[in-house]
This record gives sequence, structure tokens and C-alpha cells, in this order.
Amino acid sequence: MMKQYCVGIDVGGTTVKCGLFTTDGSLKDKWEVPTRKEEEGRFILPDVAEALKKKLAETNLSIDELEGIGIGVPGPVEPDGYVHTCVNLGWKGHWPAKELCELMDGKVHCAVGNDANVAALGEMWQGGGKGHDNLLMVTLGTGVGGGLILDGHVVAGVHGAGAEIGHIHVRDGEQETCNCGGHGCLEQVASATGIVREAMRNLKASSEASAMREFGDQLSAKDVCDCAKAGDALAVKTIRTSMRYLGLVLATVSMIADPELYVIGGGVSRAGQYLIDLTKQYYEEYTPLLNKKAEIVLATLGNDAGIYGSARLVLTR
Repeated sequence: MMKQYCVGIDVGGTTVKCGLFTTDGSLKDKWEVPTRKEEEGRFILPDVAEALKKKLAETNLSIDELEGIGIGVPGPVEPDGYVHTCVNLGWKGHWPAKELCELMDGKVHCAVGNDANVAALGEMWQGGGKGHDNLLMVTLGTGVGGGLILDGHVVAGVHGAGAEIGHIHVRDGEQETCNCGGHGCLEQVASATGIVREAMRNLKASSEASAMREFGDQLSAKDVCDCAKAGDALAVKTIRTSMRYLGLVLATVSMIADPELYVIGGGVSRAGQYLIDLTKQYYEEYTPLLNKKAEIVLATLGNDAGIYGSARLVLTR
């Protein structure tokens, strides 16, 4: 018999977000813990365990009432739960689920997943993908992340690299190096930083008047999107290029996994339906074979997608 509560933990580079849920998906409480990355991040999980025990005491809940604790981490997670490295946390060689279980006195089931994958689970469970069991969640932030769900289960791949769409090669001739060590990755053109880089290149290559020039070196992806929505030609060119490559990658995914839905989230997605419409335009252009095409929609859980998805992890075993 399933217990009534579960916990979702989303480990980020600055803070660890935590959520207490009922097993039917209702968020009862959420809180944050600072991410202490010193000494290769060895304090992170003990801090989480301490905060969780404190929260259980505050809410008069026993650990025995938890179905489990799920953890999302910013790095590849192998099928057995091993995390080789999380660069943003300083982690090298960890078993986060096992370690947290031990810190909770071995009294509760724990599960771990990649943060993009668990965000996808969250959106499937209670967000933009609710009602769908086959979807790809795309996160357009500082980087580009992806989480693929088929038949209700995360597809992480044999080496934990499943749905790393940000590092699919899309552009030949790129001279700058991506964070992954490659050149011409989707992340380099469709992330927030990629959009700004693309805009700066267009501004440098043209003498055309543009409202983007007013921002100087402080130009942000939001500025580029706002200028594009207002009809600024160079901004429109920039966003069209970025979304064309995103549409191309989604079309490629459709030819491999054929999901029913693409859920677009992350900071860049705040530009809203404008970006969705552009991405759809290119996606449809690159999928002439498909009579029935996947929908493309906006994510709805925002920064809470990770805690929702992490909680969902422990309900899918």
C-alpha cells in the first residue's frame, strides 16, 4: 500500500530546492537549503538530510509516512545511480540516493535522476505535459537541457547521456568551443548565452540600426526576444536562427523517438508563444514525412519542475 507523502529534492549550484508532496501530486510545502560546494560538495547531502529531518519534525510527520525521497542532480546519472561527476557541485564519484538513504538512517527509499530528466517527469506529472506519457522536455537556460519520457518512464540511456540535445551538433564552421568541448552544438545558438552571442555577431557584422545596440555589453536574451517581438530586424534574424536550429533538433528527435509532445521551459521560454510559434514553423518544415506531428507547448511549473519530478521518481519504481 502506497504511503501518503513523498519528497522531491532539486540540487542546484546555488541552492537545493526541496518539496513535500502528497503522492497524488499536491505540493504541501517547499523550502531551500544553500548549496555548500566547498570540499568537493561533501556538505550538500548532509545539509539536505538535516533540513529534511527538521521539516518532518515541524510538520509532525514521521519518516515512515514517506513513500520515498527523489533527488535531481546536475549531471549524468548511470542506471545504477552512480554519478561520476557534477561539475557545478564539485562532486566526483557519488551514489547520491544511497548516501542520502544512509543519512536518513536507512529508513526510506531514495532515488536519483538527472535534473533535466526529472524536470521532464515533473512537467509530465503536473505541468505542461500532464495527460501525456511520451514527451521531450527542453530547457532553454544558460545551457540547453533535455529530458525524454517514453511510456511514462525516463529514457536516460546506457551512459546517462540520453536526450542531451544541447550537445547535438547543428552548425558547421563554429570556431568557439562549447562547454562540452565540441563546436557547433545547439546550446551554442539556442541557449540564453547562445542567443546573446548570435545577436552580438549580427550586430558586429552589420551597420544596420537596431534597438539592441542600446544595451551594449549588458544585452540579455530577454532583450533580444523583446526587440524581436517589436520587429527589430537584426533581433528577428537572431531569434529565427536560434529557433530554426531548435526546430531542426526537435524534428530529428521525432524521427528517432516520435514523442507526442515537446514541452519548452527554462528562462528563455518566458518569451512565450512567440518562440513556440517560430519553433513550430521550422519543426513542421523539417518533418514533411509526418502526417501527425508532435505538439509544442510551454512548460508551466517553472523552477518547481525539478522538485515535482524528483518526487515523481520514487512513485515510478
